[in-house]
Amino acid sequence: MAHFDYDIGVIGGGAAGLTVSSGAAQLGAKTLLVEREPSLGGDCLHFGCVPSKTLIKSAHVYHTMRRAADFGLPAIDLPPVDFAKIATRIKSVIDVIQVHDSVERFAKLGVQVEFGVPRFNEEHSVQLNGRTVSAKHWVVATGSSSATPPFPGLENCNYITNKEIFTLPALPESLIVLGAGPIAIEMAQSFARLGSKVTVIQRSEQILSREDRDMADIAMLSLKEDGVRFYLGAEVKQVNDLGDKRQVIITDKGGKEIIIEGKTLLVALGRKANTHGLGLTDIGVKMTARGIKVDPRLRTSHSHIYAPGDVNGAYQFTHAAGYEGGIVVSNAIFHLPRKANYRWMPWATYSDPELASIGLNEKAAKTKGIDYQVWTEHFGENDRALAEGCDRGKIKMLLDSSEKPLGVQVIGPRAGDLLGEWVAILNGKVKLSTMAGAIPIQP
Repeated sequence: MAHFDYDIGVIGGGAAGLTVSSGAAQLGAKTLLVEREPSLGGDCLHFGCVPSKTLIKSAHVYHTMRRAADFGLPAIDLPPVDFAKIATRIKSVIDVIQVHDSVERFAKLGVQVEFGVPRFNEEHSVQLNGRTVSAKHWVVATGSSSATPPFPGLENCNYITNKEIFTLPALPESLIVLGAGPIAIEMAQSFARLGSKVTVIQRSEQILSREDRDMADIAMLSLKEDGVRFYLGAEVKQVNDLGDKRQVIITDKGGKEIIIEGKTLLVALGRKANTHGLGLTDIGVKMTARGIKVDPRLRTSHSHIYAPGDVNGAYQFTHAAGYEGGIVVSNAIFHLPRKANYRWMPWATYSDPELASIGLNEKAAKTKGIDYQVWTEHFGENDRALAEGCDRGKIKMLLDSSEKPLGVQVIGPRAGDLLGEWVAILNGKVKLSTMAGAIPIQP
């Protein structure tokens, strides 16, 4: 029997890697965790979920203060935002959570944590900090990073991504956003509310293109009211760095050339899997255009190497990465052939109003050729929403021909929280008649 230094080696200290490491170590497996960044926590903690939601909260509070008169309160003449103070608050929140994702905590769980850039030299071992380290099982959980589109001139332009936006020294006077996915929309609205002049450029003719058009348009209407300007159906022809500002030349859907200029350029056009430098192709690990190819048990083309989280390109959410980490522990440690099931995978965009989804929406149902019917309730008819001045939005449920739920979408105040009820209902296979007989809180 072959001897290995570790039972399991984990590359990447984000949501998936930390889930596998803590689970494996607590179950008695000799566990190595390798991270290339100086701290554990991954993109979610340092450049994603945590800083973005902290920024969104600050922008929401500032926006609400400006709306004081809408709630029967005295109007407030607010001074401009000092973004450096917001950046300080963001860092303080990260620092608190960092304790939970610290080396000390994982060491107490039994995990050997090392920092460095590993590279596979054969199927069971990597080169790490000048030595060879072997493991019976390996987990590649290196996540993803912002993709750089091949726009002419972009490579010579000073731009930012989600890695830089939360530590800006000052609020940009103007911000051009390339892309209109969740990150782009959340940042566009937040910076517009804080006082930046924001322009969003999107190739498709809809923001949040994964969502149904009627839901995404409600979110876009709110962003427009916050001052965000949109160019949809646009093609980027050239990007120029003019020194003190950035210039983007586009053609609109009618073919007209438009020149857009702004102080700061944010590129938020999708993600790419972090696989560079790992030597995966050298040992025969198969890849796809989105990332590492895996089977339903999260195994790569080498059955002892797993790839949970963003790196496989399936569902690039922190909660998906954590779930997939649990699948890996079941297979690699318990040796139970557990498969990932994404039927009821939820997700949310934390715009205002929030847009949250689970299961199939109309766009996905049509793509699959599924017959469906739609039930809709509007927030404008809801007492609580009216009382709170948040009456824009609706909840939409798709049912199949036998009137079983296919999916639920909510756009409105705290939509992500409201979707939690549907996560329990759909995963628990609760009948709609049972739900109808339950007693909800009013209002």
